Amino acid sequence: MSVDVARSPAPSPTATPAATPSARRASARFLGVMAVVISVCWLIPVLIIAVSALSPRDVVSAWPKQLIPTRFSLDTMAFFFNVSGVWTATLNSLIVAAMTMSFALLLGAPAGYALARFDFKGQGVYRVMIIMTRAFPLAILALPLVTRFIAIGLYDTLLGVALVHTALALPFAILVSSSLFMGIPRELEEAGWTLGCSRLTAFFMIVMPLALPGLAAAMIFSFVISWNEVFAASVLTLNNRTLTAFLFASLEESPLHFRYAGGFFLVVPSLVFIFVVRKYLFAMWGIANR
Repeated sequence: MSVDVARSPAPSPTATPAATPSARRASARFLGVMAVVISVCWLIPVLIIAVSALSPRDVVSAWPKQLIPTRFSLDTMAFFFNVSGVWTATLNSLIVAAMTMSFALLLGAPAGYALARFDFKGQGVYRVMIIMTRAFPLAILALPLVTRFIAIGLYDTLLGVALVHTALALPFAILVSSSLFMGIPRELEEAGWTLGCSRLTAFFMIVMPLALPGLAAAMIFSFVISWNEVFAASVLTLNNRTLTAFLFASLEESPLHFRYAGGFFLVVPSLVFIFVVRKYLFAMWGIANR
């Protein structure tokens, strides 16, 4: 007599339980706390520099450093501005930063467009090589750069410094503009071609206006790189120094309040520039200013 043995169904794979609302809230709360902690750690040095630059000299040399200003004074900043060579170095920094922005846009936008619109052999390798240009420390290139710049007459010139700064900012400008152009539909260009536009005309009349917000972000990055860069500006200049190179050259001889004032003055233009362009970006993206 045979007995039928019922086969039990195979166990179903265990499903991952969905996160409960309380777990999601706890995760969001943890991320918020970490964001606040990181922001505070980043802002404390900037706050100390700002408070010291806008305080009397005796407060600057006091310890521990104040996070909340108790006495406001412009004596430290006035001393900084009255030092010979500060305004000339500031003008040099602005000129170099403007040239860096222009060169990065003029070279980065067409290169990014070519990467986005044309397929060619070694395209992936080319992208990696663009990033690899930032892998070489500038210090190992200092001696060849100085030798070559002296030979071609670019040593101690603002153009020479701007070219090096452009080389530092160009990889980012190329990759950002390439991503921007890839996000713009090709059909818009093709519609322009059917209306009689050449590829170059369609690039300037159709593609560039749509990519302006992202290109503005790349220009901001180029400006910040040039404004804050100190090594190349110090090595490649002797008399026509930028502000960072000027402050670095006088670091050992300058008093403490001069250093704080110089650090604060280096931060302010970058913040103002980013704030102005931020409003333009919001207007381009249709986001209301708050």
